[in-house]
Amino acid sequence: MMNYSSRPPEEPAVHAQDLTVVRGPRTVLRSLDFTVPRGRITGLLGPSGCGKSTLMRAVVGTQAKVTGTLEVLGSPAGHPTLRTRIGYVTQAPSVYDDLTVRQNLHYFAAILDPGRAAADRRHENVTRAIADVDLTTHADALAGTLSGGQRSRVSLAVALLGTPELLVLDEPTVGLDPVLRRDLWQLFHTIAAERGATLLVSSHVMDEAERCHRLLLMRAGEILADGTPDALRTRTGTGTVEDAFLHLVDEATAAGRTQETAKETTR
Repeated sequence: MMNYSSRPPEEPAVHAQDLTVVRGPRTVLRSLDFTVPRGRITGLLGPSGCGKSTLMRAVVGTQAKVTGTLEVLGSPAGHPTLRTRIGYVTQAPSVYDDLTVRQNLHYFAAILDPGRAAADRRHENVTRAIADVDLTTHADALAGTLSGGQRSRVSLAVALLGTPELLVLDEPTVGLDPVLRRDLWQLFHTIAAERGATLLVSSHVMDEAERCHRLLLMRAGEILADGTPDALRTRTGTGTVEDAFLHLVDEATAAGRTQETAKETTR
């Protein structure tokens, strides 16, 4: 059962303590303690299968069997009041192939902000979101005719419709060409700097870590390190975040072997 405490408004966008997720016989997330600062880009980095997507689902409130403390924007994760305050982009694009880009966004905008009185506001939000992801020239194209990268951008546009306070992006740049990846990261920084939004972005591509203000490095359901790219490089005496991650993996592996040896000697 999840437990919560009241926190002042200046607290981080996400606060987790002893966060654990068990799926069947497997513990997917193991007693995680971390925070995500407001108005910054936090990268969730780690190899495929380490628990990044599970953690993101927990943050947006769609993950079952979550225990520990998990507060998002000052409320329990999954609280109804968070629905319009969080934008979530999954790995698979969530768009309707038989609708145009504009029609897709109008459909989702009507769900977020229903009613005839909101029509003008919805139109403005749709136009802005399409421009944000640089799809204005494809606004009237059927989603099913778009490239994979363009479909991913439509999903991102949907997440941007309500000008969310927190954007949770699950590997948004996977499969994209270098130019589009660069452009999306520029957009992420603009959203954080100019709109004050918080971004939690997952990736297994270590060079993207350098684009984040802060990093959570994950492996096998645990957080190996939490800090800025500079701090992690300094701590490990390495030149890149990838080398820092590998150094931390080696440290954790060596520590695990030492513990196992100690257990054996006390038996």
